Amino acid sequence: MSKDKILTAEDVIKEAGEYLSEEDTAFIRRAYKFAEEAHEGQYRRSGEAYIIHPIQVAGILVHLELDPETIASGFLHDVVEDTDVTVDQLQEAFNSEVAMLVDGVSKLGKIKYKSKEEQQAENHRKMFVAMAKDIRVILIKLADRLHNMRTLKHLPPEKQRRISNETLEIFSPLAHRLGISTIKWELEDTALRYLNPQQYYRIVHLMKQKREERENYIEEVMQEVQNQLDEVNINADFSGRPKHLYSIYKKMAMQNKQFNEIYDLLAVRIIVDSIKDCYAVLGIIHTCWKPMPGRFKDYIAMPKPNLYQSLHTTVIGPKGAPLEVQIRTKEMHEIAEFGIAAHWAYKEGKRLDNNTKDSEAKLTWFREILEWQNETHDAEEFMESLKVDLFSDMVYVFTPKGDVIELPSGSVPLDFAYKIHTEVGNQTIGARVNGKMEPLDYHLSTGDIVEVMTSKHSYGPSQDWLSITQTSQAKNKIKQFFKKQRRDENVVKGKELVEKEVKAAGFEPKEILTAENIKKIAEKFNFSNEEDMYAAVGYQGITAAQIATRLTEKHKKQSLKNQDLQETLEGVAKTEVKSPNTRKRDSGVRVAGVDNLLVRLSKCCNPVPGDDIVGYITKGRGVSVHRSDCPNIQTEEARDRILEVQWENNDAQTKQYHVDLEISGFDRRGLLNEVLQAVNETKTNIIGVNGKSDRNKMALIHITILIHNISHLRKIVERLKQIKDVYTVTRMLQ
Repeated sequence: MSKDKILTAEDVIKEAGEYLSEEDTAFIRRAYKFAEEAHEGQYRRSGEAYIIHPIQVAGILVHLELDPETIASGFLHDVVEDTDVTVDQLQEAFNSEVAMLVDGVSKLGKIKYKSKEEQQAENHRKMFVAMAKDIRVILIKLADRLHNMRTLKHLPPEKQRRISNETLEIFSPLAHRLGISTIKWELEDTALRYLNPQQYYRIVHLMKQKREERENYIEEVMQEVQNQLDEVNINADFSGRPKHLYSIYKKMAMQNKQFNEIYDLLAVRIIVDSIKDCYAVLGIIHTCWKPMPGRFKDYIAMPKPNLYQSLHTTVIGPKGAPLEVQIRTKEMHEIAEFGIAAHWAYKEGKRLDNNTKDSEAKLTWFREILEWQNETHDAEEFMESLKVDLFSDMVYVFTPKGDVIELPSGSVPLDFAYKIHTEVGNQTIGARVNGKMEPLDYHLSTGDIVEVMTSKHSYGPSQDWLSITQTSQAKNKIKQFFKKQRRDENVVKGKELVEKEVKAAGFEPKEILTAENIKKIAEKFNFSNEEDMYAAVGYQGITAAQIATRLTEKHKKQSLKNQDLQETLEGVAKTEVKSPNTRKRDSGVRVAGVDNLLVRLSKCCNPVPGDDIVGYITKGRGVSVHRSDCPNIQTEEARDRILEVQWENNDAQTKQYHVDLEISGFDRRGLLNEVLQAVNETKTNIIGVNGKSDRNKMALIHITILIHNISHLRKIVERLKQIKDVYTVTRMLQ
């Protein structure tokens, strides 16, 4: 399926009909009709009807040849989140399976959170827990993210960068862990295009320069290998494997290499009928050309954790150029392209692979998510541990019997011990690595043979182990040990700590620690009862401050509201003694119908003459003037305090106003100097400058300037946009 082609619903249903029964095809057609009615009247940022997005998501799932429930859920994946349809209605209209899958990919949009980061972490947590129960949830989410990345051009630059970063941090590693390389590469290449467009297009240009020469070289190699295989009667399919842009970029950036130093730009993939043929072809390749030392990998004998199997070798090919060769069977190739999705594929109405449960069992890492969910009560902490354990670089070590154990980079023998079994970890007293005694904080490397020494007389883990271990699995099992050993003690200790925090916040514990309030907060942190919550505080699974903050939240709001109204009355009374002349000099803003009020410009949005503005009655400080689009005045509480205000025209050219700008661009030498020079050319005062760049060579420059009005600001912005390698100029909110 071409990523540029926009599919119709009939295209998707027709392709599904090639491998599904008529009954299944009718089922997904009904799902499409349901989604079409639910999304009627909704449009995307591009101006297209919203239903186009679910159709494309379902099309990606059909291309993976997934089951009818997954495809139906692709059509329906946004109806709960973006329409009035409920999960119960989906269950009634379709079945519990579809309802569960759609609920798994729906964001928690109707819950209030302290920050966007907390809300995003909770959304990811919900998705991963649903994925641990049914892997198809993440297949739908990956298809959803893939189409969103294909249409990212319709969003503002800051959202493009945020979504692209999230894609590289969460979704691309997840596609890799599931072995779905077709989705992984497109997600990464598209993200690179928005995060570092200069490097992206530079690599595209370099790839095109010698494309014809590379294609002729690959053709020559394939013909030579074909002649050799014909002599031994081995059937094989050949293809040149294009190197993906993001992997080239990573090698250039991380390994500090030039484009011409990357060996695997040239690659041949050979697909044969059997494992025996794989090794026969490898022998022929090594006979024809000399292999490069250390560049052979046997993923058939030792598959990757994402089920990937293949033989990889790099040889010095014709003309002395390095050449990578991949050799695999047809089944291995299908799993390499589609990963776990290949095990959910349907043929003639039934699963392609009868051993789907066995295949899922090999992916043990996603089952551990449920365990982390039960032990980690903070969503952001949960996501951080997930990134460490699932998405970081991995090391592969051996047990004394030769079994391969996968661990995050930086792991120590204790992580290895807890990966084997909880009791092995708890009874660990030492470790041998490659036959030599090593300390428990020794950092393991790929290829190490690890033997854990245990004793039944061990007193169990020590508190120090929490700082030594790297994996969330090990840390959680150590915490579980302490929790079970000292539960009663921890309950008493936890309750005392919470009461102390409540008192420190200025509240009476008896007033706050009611049965109803405690039950509500315990459920919010996923505890089954009050004792479990206090015990968790006692063994430091969660802090007393977190519990106390949530317990007192409602009372604080009520207290602040009462105080707020009192201070407002006092503040307005105080402002009556201020003279109108002082007010005008201070702000350049007039309150409609009122003369004797103190007026000041808000520092969170820094309004300037020409902006649409509103006034907000503050606590004891008169009226604060905000831009009408300022997020700080969009709450329901704020709307009750809004006043009509206007700019004083006679101050527009004499007074100066603070404005914060963010300039993003390619991090090259001299960029900051050109930005400062451009601002100086407009005869504008600069009162603050700072900048930074990230590993993707993206520069962010923040400047604070003094301007007269909105026209003056537009002139500066237009001048900055003319600078080479500047991508965006954005007015910032504090």
